[in-house]
Amino acid sequence: MWIFLNDAYLSVVDKGDTTGQTLLVRARHKGDIERVFPQAQVQVGGGTDYKYRARIDREAVALRMADAVRATNYGNFKSSVKERPRHDAYMGVWEAMYAFQAQECAK
Repeated sequence: MWIFLNDAYLSVVDKGDTTGQTLLVRARHKGDIERVFPQAQVQVGGGTDYKYRARIDREAVALRMADAVRATNYGNFKSSVKERPRHDAYMGVWEAMYAFQAQECAK
């Protein structure tokens, strides 16, 4: 699952925990995981495309995402992203999804 917050981008997957109690939270930008999960023990590297990663309790992830939804206080997500490089990266995703929508509408 990709999660775009106005101050963090996370990828959350169920990978490698046989108990099913934790999720692997990954990020591409330093500090994104800690911004959302301050107590996370973030590992750097690991040989995959996400530079940062942390195992986080599944329920803690769900509760934090629910908190983020409850705290939404903006009428336009793109305008709420204050960090310029992040805003520009998110715009690239927005443009790709807009093009994807246009393809559907053209059918």
